[in-house]
Amino acid sequence: MDLIIVESPTKSRTLQSFLSKQYKVLSSFGHVRDLPKKELGVDIENDFKPNYVVPPRAKKTISLLKKDVAASQKIILATDEDREGESIAWHLTQALGLGNYQDPNSKIRTKLKTQIQKSKLYQRIAFHEITEDAIKKALENPRDIDMNMVNAQQTRRILDRIVGYKISPFLWKKVARGLSAGRVQSVAVRLVAEREREIKDFLPQEYWSIEAELKKQDTRNNNQAFTAQLAKKDGGTLDKLDIKNKKDADKIIGDLEGAEYKVINVEKKETKKNPLPPFTTSTLQQTAWQKFKWPAKLTMQIAQQLYEKGLTSYHRTDSLNLSDLALATAKKLIINNFGQDYYQFRKYKTKSKTAQEAHEAIRPTYSENTPEKIAKKLEKNQFKLYDLIWRRFIACQMASAVFNAVSVDISANNPAPYRNSSGAEYGFRSNGQTLKFDGSLKVYPIKFSENELPTLEKNEILNLVKLLSSQHFTEPPPRYNEASLIKALEENGIGRPSTYAPILSTIQERNYIVKNEQKRFEPTEIGTVVNDVLVEHFPEVVDIQFTAKMEKELDEVAEGKDDWVKTCRDFYTPFAKNLEEKYKEVSKKSIAEKETDKICPECGARLLMRLGRYGNFYACSRFPKCKYTESLKNKILGIKCPKCGQGMITEKRTRKHKIFYGCDQFPKCDFALWDKPLPGRQAGTGEKCPECGSLMVETKRKQIKCSNKNCQSNKKVIK
Repeated sequence: MDLIIVESPTKSRTLQSFLSKQYKVLSSFGHVRDLPKKELGVDIENDFKPNYVVPPRAKKTISLLKKDVAASQKIILATDEDREGESIAWHLTQALGLGNYQDPNSKIRTKLKTQIQKSKLYQRIAFHEITEDAIKKALENPRDIDMNMVNAQQTRRILDRIVGYKISPFLWKKVARGLSAGRVQSVAVRLVAEREREIKDFLPQEYWSIEAELKKQDTRNNNQAFTAQLAKKDGGTLDKLDIKNKKDADKIIGDLEGAEYKVINVEKKETKKNPLPPFTTSTLQQTAWQKFKWPAKLTMQIAQQLYEKGLTSYHRTDSLNLSDLALATAKKLIINNFGQDYYQFRKYKTKSKTAQEAHEAIRPTYSENTPEKIAKKLEKNQFKLYDLIWRRFIACQMASAVFNAVSVDISANNPAPYRNSSGAEYGFRSNGQTLKFDGSLKVYPIKFSENELPTLEKNEILNLVKLLSSQHFTEPPPRYNEASLIKALEENGIGRPSTYAPILSTIQERNYIVKNEQKRFEPTEIGTVVNDVLVEHFPEVVDIQFTAKMEKELDEVAEGKDDWVKTCRDFYTPFAKNLEEKYKEVSKKSIAEKETDKICPECGARLLMRLGRYGNFYACSRFPKCKYTESLKNKILGIKCPKCGQGMITEKRTRKHKIFYGCDQFPKCDFALWDKPLPGRQAGTGEKCPECGSLMVETKRKQIKCSNKNCQSNKKVIK
């Protein structure tokens, strides 16, 4: 019997279903070795040698696998084909005592060589999709473990551990206990914090726009009005901010009084909209957020499930490459189902310089497995993501959508001798488009606006229905959401496909950023302070360009172009020197403590306002001799608690920084609501539901309803 080891139970079951009884497929249940949790685990003086240990959760698995290894003729490692999968395969050889490997940390001694020769030998296989053909082809073409990939993954792990274990104690001592830093995660926090600062510093500019509602001069019933935007003045194009205020807008409206609206140019042309390329990890996460509001972590969990079921190709990729077989099956399906006119061969080129073209984009393993065909085999979310992947892949090999586009230029001037007092000449423009051929939109619809203009001829005079002027203000850049933050990380070369989801999860779990009611990221107070400290005192750690350069160096290690020990040393030497200096020069009082006039009720010393992991609080200045602490007063809504009648409803926050509303007599009274109660007409009361008497609340979506979920009014949205 031959033993195949993969990293997940679902993947093992799928592989077993393809293979004969000659093979037994088992799971390692993820990583089997890692750096120890309670110590650095890296021997910096000895070429950064890592001290790997078997975590407690993996010890039973290793014990069981060793028994099957002993009973098997051949050991085949079939973990995922990326760096992490390669690393898991190598760690399995170490934990199970398998031969035919090279130790990346030290030269193999003669005694160890003898042990290896007596050990069970292994083979390494890799595949991009879990299909019968792919597995059989991989078994026919085994290879050695790629130690360059292992070293790249190991280097990332070591550098992350060094930053975390060296800077975190500094933050504990200089800012607040319980804080931590990460080599890549801290850069993501910086992006969010700097965007927030941009928003707060933004000064809006007023500007106005003017549009004309026009009609043809005929009086037929179907003579619909259309709008045209003011675009030119005296032959020059008007910029967005040229009409600065109401006075300027009123002046133009006055100039246009009695003007003649004349068509001076009609341009008709066909425009095409090409289909989007197939998904990469980044674009899949972004699109799943845009369509389903899924966080990246959830998207990757479901993508993993689809891959392990053998339904989609590997989901950690930045390549747009597609296999010839996949392209051929897509072509057949498109022609058979939609016709020859809908098919168009397309080859997509990956923009990323670091993308591995040997990998493929994310696609269904079999094009003929339409979402409807396999719907019964999938859970709800699995179906939604599979449907998205299948449609995007099929659409990428379809013809472009074709639109009939029309642009109309209209002059608006007073005919001589009644020219306006300023002598200015104005021009309006109206654009319209209608869909002529849907092409790829038949399979992968995207939003577009159809705006059909009436048939207009050059020199045609139009009737003015009305002129409209509108006030606007420039807006600051929007806060990041899941999609836009992942896009920013990718564009700046921060992280790799496998790291986007963990990065976003980690910085939220650490309470450095939170999602607001609009599901956009904001830095917390502690997140802002930690970012400011790191930017000021450890600029290279959170420097976007430096972090991108490190990613490039890790890629070079993976390609065998750079030495992993040298990469670690080049980072650590200046880092350690700077850290030593900062311990001496940075004072905690200048970062996380403020003096107050409050007195400690236990010892009489002055209370300080200190910054903790979850915000500010009062603490005795004699700490640790006196450990008195006091919470800051929460925002009181002026509504009596309906449960105990004694306390008042206050705004509170969970440990994850989410806002809720509860009684200030907690823990005596546990009344709490997620939605904000509405104040009543009388002071100290809340608005009551007319049907059940419970408090009325305003939801995060600004809807007003009853707080009682069992009340019929709860289902009625008032606003």
